[in-house]
Amino acid sequence: MGAPGPAAWLRRKPVTAMAAETGADATPGHEGGELQRSIGLGQLAAIGIGATVGTGIFFVLSEATPEAGPAVVVSFVLAAITAGLTALCYAELASAVPVSGSSYSYAYATLGEAAAMGVAACLILEYLVSSAAVSVGWSEYLNALLESTVGIRFPEALSGAPGAGGVFNLPAVVLVLLCTVLLVRGVRESATANAIMVVIKLAVLLLFVGLAFTAFSVDNFADFAPLGVGGVGAAAGTVFFSFIGLDAVSTAGEEVYDPRRTLPRALVLALVVVTAVYLLVAVSALGAQPWPEFEGQEAGLAAIMTEVTGSAWPAIVIAAGAVISIFSVTLVTMYAQTRILFSMSRDGMLPPVLSRVSPRTLTPVPTTLIVGTGVAVLAGLVPLDVLADLVSIGTLVAFTVVSIGVIVLRRTAPDLPRGFRVPGYPVTPILSIVACLYLVSGLSWITWIVFVAWVAVVLLFWAFYGARHSRLARTAGEVS
Repeated sequence: MGAPGPAAWLRRKPVTAMAAETGADATPGHEGGELQRSIGLGQLAAIGIGATVGTGIFFVLSEATPEAGPAVVVSFVLAAITAGLTALCYAELASAVPVSGSSYSYAYATLGEAAAMGVAACLILEYLVSSAAVSVGWSEYLNALLESTVGIRFPEALSGAPGAGGVFNLPAVVLVLLCTVLLVRGVRESATANAIMVVIKLAVLLLFVGLAFTAFSVDNFADFAPLGVGGVGAAAGTVFFSFIGLDAVSTAGEEVYDPRRTLPRALVLALVVVTAVYLLVAVSALGAQPWPEFEGQEAGLAAIMTEVTGSAWPAIVIAAGAVISIFSVTLVTMYAQTRILFSMSRDGMLPPVLSRVSPRTLTPVPTTLIVGTGVAVLAGLVPLDVLADLVSIGTLVAFTVVSIGVIVLRRTAPDLPRGFRVPGYPVTPILSIVACLYLVSGLSWITWIVFVAWVAVVLLFWAFYGARHSRLARTAGEVS
């Protein structure tokens, strides 16, 4: 057997076929496809907020602030603008192609099978690695909470990965296992638990903002951009890691009531809440603490609270809030990963076991267990700084493809029903593409090498497996 020909690279899955096999036009209460529709607007917006708030604010400030100084606030604005432009593109595609595969499915419908697999590589990198990354951050805050309440902490050897001062990150692995169990039990239970945790985390962050502003000093912003424009761009690429949760909304397309209306509304609502919270926390934190002190600071927000108040209880509350918050981030990013792999398996790109759904819980149990194992290995053995940049590059490339997809679908299927249309078309998707490319250009060459190698591996897998097992190819009679 030779390599797949041009026809295989470019074959596209009709949007009408996606809608038909998933029940995208089902009325509330209808169980479309193989997954159960059980998520409403509030829970779906909470999935986006839950996957996003916490990922960056609770620990990425310590990674990004040394790159840009106080101008990291501008980095957050740049990342938010990029996320906002892309969220509008996601909203249109999600309303037109309301399925579980997120930008993988959008690419399959607009750019072809090979491009879809390239995007799938980005999404796997985005969610698998981000789940591990936030689990590592959870370990830091759990130690801070235990130390401030009962005076104990996990040994250093069991609190960090090799290369980060440890041997194995046990708390991070425990978190992944807890999330795996909850996801296996059912999507309704997971969405409800996440919504509760979102309310708690927002309350805790607002408490932080209120207390931090009592120690606000304008002098901390005097040397605003000590590392120049390049530092601002580099930090923007790093903190974009904080906005990946917006993509998670679109992975729930097959489990949402009235997806054509609910998906775009939830995306926009999540974006507004996330951006407001991030800017409030970033400005208040930088005002309360000189920027050089952020470098290498573990459980940063809790440490700032201890310094500001001179009391233990605010730091305990922040640490507890972070433990709850990052739990919800890990839960949602793992959920998103399982739904993407589920969609790929249903299309024939991955072995059929990954689209097998439990008749009791109506969840893809084998996929969830495999994802949980992969995330646990990464969380236990890979340092945080390596993980964060890999997430950013995967996310930005996937976001670029979504923006391109809006333009392509407008041309190839202009009459397709859309519950939302990007305002300012075609300027908005073009600006989104430019912004994503700007941010990704600031990432290190090592990150690029790892990323390109990973995408190449996934495309090779497609060439030898996916292209020959694709349901679309079998339907067209291209394979025996």
